[in-house]
Amino acid sequence: MEVERRAMPGDANVLADSDFQEKITYKVGSKVICCLEGARIGIQYETSFAGEPCEPYHCVLESKSFLEKMTVLEHTIPFFLPIREAENDLLSSNAMRFIDHVGELLQAYVDRREQVRLIKELYGNQIGELYHSLPYHMIEFVVDDSDCKITVCLRYADLVLVLPTRVKVLAWPTSQFKKDSISAPSPARLSYAEDALRNMSLPEAYAEIVLNLPQALRQMFQHGGSC
Repeated sequence: MEVERRAMPGDANVLADSDFQEKITYKVGSKVICCLEGARIGIQYETSFAGEPCEPYHCVLESKSFLEKMTVLEHTIPFFLPIREAENDLLSSNAMRFIDHVGELLQAYVDRREQVRLIKELYGNQIGELYHSLPYHMIEFVVDDSDCKITVCLRYADLVLVLPTRVKVLAWPTSQFKKDSISAPSPARLSYAEDALRNMSLPEAYAEIVLNLPQALRQMFQHGGSC
């Protein structure tokens, strides 16, 4: 990994101006690491989505002496991300692993959040209900189709993931659809939609699901598909 060493002026979004002015900083990937006074290290995490920058976050690490382990002095990381768990598990043994892990947590959170924002922006008129947890590791929404009601449930086993590990997509036939075809009393599982959601970003997968939905429903319910 290329490390760029450079002098950097203060940034009010990261720390107080006096902390960063004329300090030597290191640019490591999407992180800016600065050695501060008093055995402190400042880290700015730059996040992005689809190549566009999103909001930065910062964290300050401190050690009272070379014999004591580093601790998190202050940060702007969202409270629902497990920074304290990472501090207890990683910081005492390997500060760089801690710094990298927090960066992965932040980037994955921003990525999941922006994926949800984008499908709301692009397909909001098709989505009837949408729920998510604060870190966006649980996402559920409903798509209202003329023939079916589609429910989508996504779960992410680890907060550093941007693609779900558990996916369930069910098609609930409407009364009109049942009337025009063989009755399907139970909802049908849409395997092609689940595969798309496991392997594509949420906006890409949604487009794929909608494109192939009419044909998938015809095939499933004409053969009495069930869950």
